[in-house]
Formats: sequence, structure tokens, C-alpha cells
Amino acid sequence: MIVSWMTTNKCNLFCKHCYQDADEAQERELNTDEAKAMIDQIAQAGFKIMIFSGGEPLLRPDIFELVAHAAGRGLRPVFGTNGILITEEVAHRLKEAGACAMGISVDSLDAQKHNHFRGLENAHQLTLQGIENCKKAGLPFQLHTTAVDWNRDEICAITDYAEQIGAIAHYVFFLIPVGRGEYIKETSLEVAENEALLRDIMRKSAEVSIDVKPTCAPQFTRIAKQLDIPLSPRFSRGCLAGLTYCVIGSQGIVRPCAYMVEEAGDVRKQPFDQIWRESPVFERLRTEEYSGACGSCEFKDGCGGCRARAAYYHDGDILAQDDYCAHGQRLLV
Repeated sequence: MIVSWMTTNKCNLFCKHCYQDADEAQERELNTDEAKAMIDQIAQAGFKIMIFSGGEPLLRPDIFELVAHAAGRGLRPVFGTNGILITEEVAHRLKEAGACAMGISVDSLDAQKHNHFRGLENAHQLTLQGIENCKKAGLPFQLHTTAVDWNRDEICAITDYAEQIGAIAHYVFFLIPVGRGEYIKETSLEVAENEALLRDIMRKSAEVSIDVKPTCAPQFTRIAKQLDIPLSPRFSRGCLAGLTYCVIGSQGIVRPCAYMVEEAGDVRKQPFDQIWRESPVFERLRTEEYSGACGSCEFKDGCGGCRARAAYYHDGDILAQDDYCAHGQRLLV
């Protein structure tokens, strides 16, 4: 089971697609003691992987202490970061604290395109230096890429690049128009384009030696079956929201995933492990009683449809059909 904690809303970049609309720290973000208590409850709830995300998690001055605390509770601490702040010293301190892997965002092999998307002139150069610093410290890393219309044709090339530079995985995130992503939703791939890219990604996954996983596109599980491409047991389920995954905001608000606004609870008012067990939002998702095409789909059990897209496009109905599915829409690709 995986939990992602948005450690802070503060960020050193201003990315065009940011679902958190990250910029400055929010009022009353969890302090060190509150975060440690929450980590204890996460471990007690049976979670195994804890993602430190943001904003930019490396902007928290207590981040090394919190990583060490998570590792000491038997959790596997991993990161979602832009990589810019990973100096040689930071990489060594993270490894010593118990960090297991760094997920670092690379959205294009073209520096100018990446820089424009990330809102900083030399973001690409600084990110690649952060990757090199991870390699020097022996700290495993993987690449994260957000797929939009302007980089669609280089996604598989980025997978090859990830393998070449020693990444352990390449995760491809499909844009959901929340946060600042609302302002660039016209760059989202259309349904048929989503399908075609997912087929390209799954074919590429069979050619490389590293893990390749589409995120926020649970239809990849169906496509893998249709193409007879074996999946790692870790990737056998599409949408994990509320089933084996959830997120906690910087102020302690628990939600099924980073792209859903539905609140499951507040760790300042209720222990996390209790929220995970008893929240009505999670209980509803766990029924898997989907409507529309998702409810009648023969691939329902492996895919589940994207619950964030279902809610976004169906007035908050988290069990509605996922309209971004070519199979459900009976579209030929």
C-alpha cells in the first residue's frame, strides 16, 4: 500500500500543469511533531511505501529527520521532486536518512521545452545535475514525465533515455486538468490519442529493462492484456485511489488521490489509520460499483477507470464512468 504526503505547498518552480497550484507554503502545514505522529499512524495502518511530495519536499528543513523517522517505522521512503535541489550533499544525506528512490521530473529531452513547462530558464540543466548527484551517492532514481500534446512523440524516447542513464523506472503521468492544469487542459491528449500513446508505452515497456508505468491512465492494464504484454504484479491494478493508495495534503487533509477534491478526513482531528479504515469516501470507492461503461466493462477488475477523471467530468460522482477510455467509448484506434 502506498501513501503520498504533500509535505509542503512551497515550491521553487512554477510548473504550468501543477495539480497543487504550488507556490508558497500554506498556513498551518503539519509541523515536525505532527508529521511524525502521522507517519506512526501510516505505518500502523499497514502501508509500506511513503512518497514525500509537494510542492517541493526538499524545501522542508526537517525533511531528513522525517525520512529517517519513516524508515525507522518500516516504511520505504521515496520522493516526487523536480531534482533541482539535489546537491551532492543532499543526495548523501537522503541516502543516509533512508530514502530508497527519487522520482525526478523530466518532461522533455529538449531543454527549452522542459524549461518552459517548468517555469525556470535552466530547470533542465539543474535537474540533470540532480540526477548525476543521485548516481554519485548511489541513490536510486526514476524519471517522471507528464504527457501532453507537445511531448507525446518523445515519451518513448524519454523511456530509452531513462534506461540509458541508469534510472530504475519511467513513470508517465497523464494530465488531469486540476490546479493549474485547468489552464492548459487544451494540451491534454484526446481519448483516441490517449489510447494510441498507451499502446506505444506498453510496447516500449516490453523492450526495455526498466519498469515503465502509465499513471492516471488505468487502461494500460487492459491494453497490456490485449497486446499480450506481461505486467509486474505491482502494476496489475489500474486506479488505486482509496483501495491501496491515498494522499495527505500539507495541512493534513486526506484524499483518495492527488487529483480528487473529495476529502476523507483530517489527521489533526482523527488518526490516519482510522480515516483509512472508516472514511465513507474510501468505503464508497471500495464497493467498485461503477456506473456506465466502467460498470459493464469486462476489464473492470484490473482497470477500474480513473476515479479522478470520473469525478471531474461527472459533477463529483467518483463511481461514474471514465470518459477517457477508447474501449468504453467504442472508439477504434
